Amino acid sequence: MFPFKFSISVSSKALQYLLSALVLFGLILGMMSSAAMANGSGITHGRETGLPLPRFVSLKFNKVNLRVGPGRKYAINWLYTKRGLPVEIIQEFDQWRRIRDSEGTTGWVLNSQLSSRRTGIVAPWEKPKIAFGNTVRAALINGKGSASHDASTVARLQAGLMVTIDECVAQWCEVEAQDTRFWLQQDSIWGVYPGEAIDG
Repeated sequence: MFPFKFSISVSSKALQYLLSALVLFGLILGMMSSAAMANGSGITHGRETGLPLPRFVSLKFNKVNLRVGPGRKYAINWLYTKRGLPVEIIQEFDQWRRIRDSEGTTGWVLNSQLSSRRTGIVAPWEKPKIAFGNTVRAALINGKGSASHDASTVARLQAGLMVTIDECVAQWCEVEAQDTRFWLQQDSIWGVYPGEAIDG
């Protein structure tokens, strides 16, 4: 039908750009389908698992690579070295999960490197800072013997301490750190949502 022939030559660099564009297009479609799954309560669900997004989980291993994209071909931009560190899943793509840590860093990890075990960080926004060459100490956070402001203080916690979350009820969470159990106000923990109930 056509009186001429033609051929297309694609360089390896152009092919990489094309593949990256296709992955990006797939991610956009994934976000759109996640948004489409949002119900009347405003909760969005992941396209791979159907679980709520965002949601908190923790790192399963002492070494977890954080990549710039959802695949092993993407560069590693961070290495986590703390098992149990709480992170927030904000997106799903195949077997990869885009996460955010308490400092706002985001990237992709394999789902197999994450655990549903709930942990938290005590007031990371209160961590000691350096000002004018001096370290400004953060205020200590009170751990209570029960879920009440009037309960006795059983622990004084440094901001940035990682804890295991056992349960949360009525704006308080029972947590464990260094073989000691105590209660913290929910809004002093990064790793649990305001008003979220966790059944131990």
